[in-house]
Amino acid sequence: MTVPKTAAEAKQLVDKLWSYCHVLRHDGVSTIDYVDQLTLLLFLKMAEERAGRTAFGGGAQIVPKQLSWQTLLDADAKELKQQYEKILEKLGEHPETALGLIYQSAENKIRDPATLRRLIVDLVDKVNWSLTGVDIKGDAYEALLEKGAEDVKSGAGQYFTPRPLIDAMVRCVQPRPDDTIADPACGTGGFLLAAHDYIQRHHTKDLTAEEAGHLRGLGISGVELVHGTARLAQMNLLLHGIGESAGKAQIDVRDALARPPRADERASLVLANPPFGRKSGFSSVDEFGKVTREDAGYDRSDFWVTTSNKQLNFVQHIALQLKIDGRAAVVVPDNVLFEGGAGETLRRRLLTDCNVHTLLRLPTGIFYAGGVKANVLFFDAKRARPETPWTSELWVYDLRTSQHFTLRQNKLAAHHLDDFVDRYHRREESDRFRRFTYDELVARDKVNLDITWLSDNDTEELPPPDVLAQEIVEDLQVALTEFAAVADALQLAATEREGNTQEP
Repeated sequence: MTVPKTAAEAKQLVDKLWSYCHVLRHDGVSTIDYVDQLTLLLFLKMAEERAGRTAFGGGAQIVPKQLSWQTLLDADAKELKQQYEKILEKLGEHPETALGLIYQSAENKIRDPATLRRLIVDLVDKVNWSLTGVDIKGDAYEALLEKGAEDVKSGAGQYFTPRPLIDAMVRCVQPRPDDTIADPACGTGGFLLAAHDYIQRHHTKDLTAEEAGHLRGLGISGVELVHGTARLAQMNLLLHGIGESAGKAQIDVRDALARPPRADERASLVLANPPFGRKSGFSSVDEFGKVTREDAGYDRSDFWVTTSNKQLNFVQHIALQLKIDGRAAVVVPDNVLFEGGAGETLRRRLLTDCNVHTLLRLPTGIFYAGGVKANVLFFDAKRARPETPWTSELWVYDLRTSQHFTLRQNKLAAHHLDDFVDRYHRREESDRFRRFTYDELVARDKVNLDITWLSDNDTEELPPPDVLAQEIVEDLQVALTEFAAVADALQLAATEREGNTQEP
């Protein structure tokens, strides 16, 4: 049985896991489905390993014996597929638990019993996952998710935020053991994992039993709209030692914007990269492939402004989810910074009610959705003080001008963000880091926070032709995606009109 002990061995394990994805593609299993299927099998294997241990808290029978991993190994070729599908059905009967969330509505996408047996016996069973160490099995799983994100056709990239960016945001806000940490659009859980890892690395020696229980319980939680993605997030947390399989699920499957946060959902730290979309009139596709139009705002009496723009709504929601003095670091597209109407109203209210202290302008070429222009907005929640705005100054760091990244040849790395993190804490100006007062911000047209002062010619030459060509391709892909969304919305509208004109 293989027990990888180094990062190199962990990479070899990931490469082996990934090789089976290409095999399964011939059976019609997509990239994201393959990661999903591995999620379901890995948990069964790890539960079996824990049940067989006699020390360090082992011995617990997490999964009933009649639904255990061993029953898959014992099944013959004819029984295997039937037994696996029985396991999926039975383990999903209590969706309020972490285990139930993982297996709720789970389907066996591997139709060939021989292929399923190869995956179980030749791949997953060959590794003792419980002995690999949390970091290795966690890194292996995240590497699979990253590989899935690289497959643009699978749609996995919409859930993936570059790890160097996540880590930089976490290094800025510095999570604490007593924090209640939330992500209202958690995807596969990258921000939650990074926050937990930061606490483990910086506070393990002084972590109290109460704080440890807080982190294992619901001190870390997320909301995710798509159930399949929520399953990946919950499994990702469990693989990293966060939560208990029989305990309450840390991932809530719902639309975070549909209602105000309850008192028990308030957070002292929110980290998020909400989904990028467009305003009213564009269509969206749900997990069942149904196309709908987003032409109405959320009916939220607590919102500062009514709008159908989801990015503006997520900013409002996060600001209202924070406890007093709670911190937020949120990835937002450029339109949140400059859009008029509801956008201007939101920015004025945010500057007044919160301390909006830092803005990081991100370079292009770092997201799997091509051509995305985004930023990270850092702000703190404060008590109501209408007579005096809480924001006194906004520090803006321009990492976009003259920075040209791609997803392969020139990937964003941690060292590219080190200077920002350092200056975030020291508040020291530089060519790329400048301070703007509240009076300067509100004097700008529509309180436009899309602030630039550098030009490409100031610092370096234009990028090489291959990089420019890739940027053009990415911009065209974005344009085609938006045209397709418009076409779908028009087709849906035409269908609705046709239905309305027919006689009942």
